[in-house]
Amino acid sequence: MEPIADTPVGAQRTTSERYRQFAEVETDSSPRYRDLALGVAEDSTVCRLIDRLPVPRRQVNLVFAAARYRGAPMESYRAFRDWMLVNWPAVEHVARTRTTQTNEAARCAVLLPVLTRIAADAPGRPLALIEVGASAGLCLQPHRYSYRYGGGARIDPADGPSPVLLDCAVDGPAPVPTTIPSVAWRAGVDLNPLDVNSSDDIDWLDALIWPEHDDRRARLRAAVRIARHDPPHIVRGDLNEALPTLMASAPQDATLVVFHTAVLAYLPADARERFVQTMDQQPVRWISNEGVHVTPGVAGRLGDERPDPGDFVIALDGEPVAFAQPHGRWLHWLREQPERIRG
Repeated sequence: MEPIADTPVGAQRTTSERYRQFAEVETDSSPRYRDLALGVAEDSTVCRLIDRLPVPRRQVNLVFAAARYRGAPMESYRAFRDWMLVNWPAVEHVARTRTTQTNEAARCAVLLPVLTRIAADAPGRPLALIEVGASAGLCLQPHRYSYRYGGGARIDPADGPSPVLLDCAVDGPAPVPTTIPSVAWRAGVDLNPLDVNSSDDIDWLDALIWPEHDDRRARLRAAVRIARHDPPHIVRGDLNEALPTLMASAPQDATLVVFHTAVLAYLPADARERFVQTMDQQPVRWISNEGVHVTPGVAGRLGDERPDPGDFVIALDGEPVAFAQPHGRWLHWLREQPERIRG
């Protein structure tokens, strides 16, 4: 699906404009995707093919992943274009039946410091985690990964070093964690949960990783191997409909945390507002990690601080606390931290 709120609400773009903006704003770490997106932006024939899809499914990441999933060459735009003209029906089928469900385990590196803060607010209580838009649930096991912040000391799970080590650059006034909070219970909700034991689903997650990101590809496979030992419980359904039941299922002796990353942008405005109202009314801690215009109320609380285009804003209980790289590579704490965050 095309994110509805990745730009200010109401912005309408042609396919050419959408692919050009993607190339100019989001592809610093992928020269191949930049070249392909710019090529599509200038190619009326390929744009017409993409325009056969419903508007929400013309998203660059979805179309490029569908092509990669079907074996498209990525080395040059000419080779990509020639392949697309022959194989478009197969690409179109994938784009109509799959969704962008990037399940980047490294996002746990920017979530862990906030989880640690929450755990410190309730000493002696483990965390219970609910992820909204959980995909295959790889971000529902932050307690099973190892971490290293700013090149400092390695932080390992209680049972020893993890085969997944998440390196994260960090700056700003807030401290980085030195331990990993205890997690007693995990659950997730997704419109189309992916199965860590399905080779097709894992191949789709692999296709969603950008061509040059070999470190992410290796991390995906390692995180999947960990998850297969104890897959999290993920229910299929609309997040606003399924969330109340999931929250009621959480253990009462744990601190319940609801979190999401790059999810609310896919919801219409009324569904986002409904979700935020639920978070405000329930006795839970809430971490959002979304684009600046996505989570209602967050942009207005940023004051003079603004992220660069493409950066995410991490908010705790609706209050912005940090900017983050969307795939968890770095965390920038805001200068002004809220004096009191709802507990």
